[in-house]
Amino acid sequence: MIKRLLLSAMACIAIATTFADEGMWLPNNIKERIKYMRRMGFKLKADDIYSADKASLKDAVVQFGGGCTGEFVSEQGLLLTNHHCGYSSIQKLSSVEHDYLTYGYWAQSMADELPVPGLTVSLLVSMEDVTERLATGEKKEEIIAAAINGEGYRASIESIYYGNQHILYVYQTYRDVRLVGAPPSSIGKFGGDTDNWIWPRHTGDFSIFRVYAGKDNQPADYSEENVPYRPKRHFKISTNGVQEGDFTMIYGFPGNTQEYVISDAVEYVANVSNPMKIALRTQRLETITEAQAKDPAVRIAYAAKHANIANSWKKWQGESLGLERLGTIEKKKRYEADFAVWAATKPEYSTLLDSMRTAYANCTKGYFVRELFNESVGAIEAYGIAHKLRQATSTTAEEQLAYRQKLLKDYNPEIDRTIARQMLTEFIARMPKEDIPQVLTKGIENCGSIEKYIDSLYNNTKILGSAVLKNEELMADPMLEFENIFTNTVERNKAYVYRNISNVPAIEKWYKTYMQALREWDSERAFYPDANFTLRVAYGTICGYENADGEYHTHLSTLDGVIAKENPAIYDYDIPQELRDIYKNKDYGRWSINKNGSPTVPVCFLASNHTSGGNSGSPVINGKGELVGINFDRTWRSTMSDIEFDPSICRNISVDIRYVLFVVDRLGHAQYLLDELKVN
Repeated sequence: MIKRLLLSAMACIAIATTFADEGMWLPNNIKERIKYMRRMGFKLKADDIYSADKASLKDAVVQFGGGCTGEFVSEQGLLLTNHHCGYSSIQKLSSVEHDYLTYGYWAQSMADELPVPGLTVSLLVSMEDVTERLATGEKKEEIIAAAINGEGYRASIESIYYGNQHILYVYQTYRDVRLVGAPPSSIGKFGGDTDNWIWPRHTGDFSIFRVYAGKDNQPADYSEENVPYRPKRHFKISTNGVQEGDFTMIYGFPGNTQEYVISDAVEYVANVSNPMKIALRTQRLETITEAQAKDPAVRIAYAAKHANIANSWKKWQGESLGLERLGTIEKKKRYEADFAVWAATKPEYSTLLDSMRTAYANCTKGYFVRELFNESVGAIEAYGIAHKLRQATSTTAEEQLAYRQKLLKDYNPEIDRTIARQMLTEFIARMPKEDIPQVLTKGIENCGSIEKYIDSLYNNTKILGSAVLKNEELMADPMLEFENIFTNTVERNKAYVYRNISNVPAIEKWYKTYMQALREWDSERAFYPDANFTLRVAYGTICGYENADGEYHTHLSTLDGVIAKENPAIYDYDIPQELRDIYKNKDYGRWSINKNGSPTVPVCFLASNHTSGGNSGSPVINGKGELVGINFDRTWRSTMSDIEFDPSICRNISVDIRYVLFVVDRLGHAQYLLDELKVN
């Protein structure tokens, strides 16, 4: 057995290395990669993945909400995504009386599907390389305006390779999206923050929605007259399962990678940015967790907030450890030293690295100040409420009150007061002293301490209450005066509101030339564009990995692992009694598989696809283009893959579609959904 597992691990690594499955590739250029994909087991053609002229798999993939992916799985607009992607929507629809987070929700017919206010999905209509059009003088605004020619259309031009190439993306956004089904959080979020980013994983991370449209199949605001959207293409489901070495493809919207940054950027991430952000979020999470444990209403109200804070918090920890383990900083420095030798004889590149390092040195302080502000003062909810109210001062007093009440939904002033004390303390301690606003320093001195200063704000503000405030009262409110301190100082520096430090214009301008130089020098390297939340293809294989010396992690987890972890005393591990009963009786029906001679149910699997944030909810398809799982995470040792991808251990985690169907069938008792999915 050990020998077989070792051989499997070596085979996975060999496949990843041989066929270069690292990367997030543009779907309209996938013909350049199709030969590698076919050698690994892909059976379809390039135009089955993306076509501008006919329905293709890209028409079955959507941007879900503000930062996830989803996929159509029926002719009637039924859509799968992750539970954590639908989490905030489920939370909005939940209350103590109807706690869909804890107990789940299953519509038994379309009439039971719940509208989610504000939730949208966007379909990619087309993408076009407009680099030459821009070079010949066409205006970006004119190209975008000409592309928007339908209901719900929006368009943008995104640069890749740091401005060496520009792609026009046209989307159509649908505004009537309804919740169809969600497992209880003890399944959909099984393991909570403890298991997040960890393998083996046993999380049924899925939720089900349906997209509705007008009778003409075009986007429309919510109406009882709307009908299910009819997608051009949807994924067929395979219940045949996955085996080690099987081909897999991820189709989704990865959010952010930094593959080509120089060592200065990695040093900033690993040694400056991540440690600060982890420390501040740790304090916020401890405060919220303690309050949630005391009150079920607070647990529901702060569930989505807690999850949003915790996800990146844990990811950054794994990323820093991974960068250290790989020696990424030193590896980058050696690569740059070799590049510098080559560039020394080329006048256009000879001083490029020096210019880049100077730019980082000049911009690091300002970028850190902005990040520190975002993670400290900017994380105080009352500050955010005040900021939004200032931007909405043209409304009447009654409209302003209604807006405040909307902002105060799921808000707890005592939790926020505690966090405000912590975050302002951290801001003062970590901020360069010369950049601390003098009016803030004076205000704290007048009160005697940061704690008393915060108490004075919260005791005297009226924006956190229910009183009608005239505009002059609003502007004189102490919380708006507090907000104004930073609007006039730290926050006015909009130059640092960028995805990464390398995207600050003074730095980024050098990367356009750097990418040109790298492609000349390192001509054998496969250069894929960094992720920027546009549609990408990533391919790989079902594959375990060696987690530590003598410790091999296989590719599949099962219901046996769920039961081994379950604990009624812990919210995140307290599975439904019905699931315990099913396990006890081994009553798995058609979802049963055999593992080491015993029946069980598959839950999650590993593959070597290159993923990032935004890929959550992405379809995982087999060589025939059939849906076999839903991507939802990476292993903790993989989180550095946003900067460096290591094929030996970088693995994405997906929920097995068979577990999704098992839960829908045996716990949701939603046979009509199985009928719609045409699962035999």
